[in-house]
Amino acid sequence: MSDSAVSPEISSPPAVGAPAPDFTLVAEPGGETSLASLRGRPVVLYFYPKDNTPGCTTEACDFRDRHDRLTAAGAVVLGVSRDSARSHAGFRAKHGLNFPLLVDADAALHRAYGAWGEKTLYGKKSIGPLRATVLIDAAGRVARVWPKVSVKGHVDEVLAAVLALPSA
Repeated sequence: MSDSAVSPEISSPPAVGAPAPDFTLVAEPGGETSLASLRGRPVVLYFYPKDNTPGCTTEACDFRDRHDRLTAAGAVVLGVSRDSARSHAGFRAKHGLNFPLLVDADAALHRAYGAWGEKTLYGKKSIGPLRATVLIDAAGRVARVWPKVSVKGHVDEVLAAVLALPSA
């Protein structure tokens, strides 16, 4: 799906302490996932540009490798991209991912969480999905936002933030 198939508007992340925007999206593996259904647990919502690309694969595998520690702290990890459920299924299988990937085909969730904006690739500027992470606390409020993620060391930062939550 091309970036031009959705609104070109640039988005901003929700403020820390604000209620997290609710969502219900198709999840791989099967079914739907909603933020409301996860109330009572911290949620790590990480946005990435595309399945099976180098940086996105590294980030997904880092979340996979620390998944046990994140879930031991009570957190739910959800990856989000505009890829299809079929693409997500292949990506999960190929890399042994142990958490759901959400399908945000129209980028509405990306925009709601500030993961849609200007990016530069090989010197060319465009509007599209950004690599970003939002930590939502057990009460459904935004606890932390990483608007421009650098993959190296990011998952360890997220784990430290989850462990620092009062309910963790």
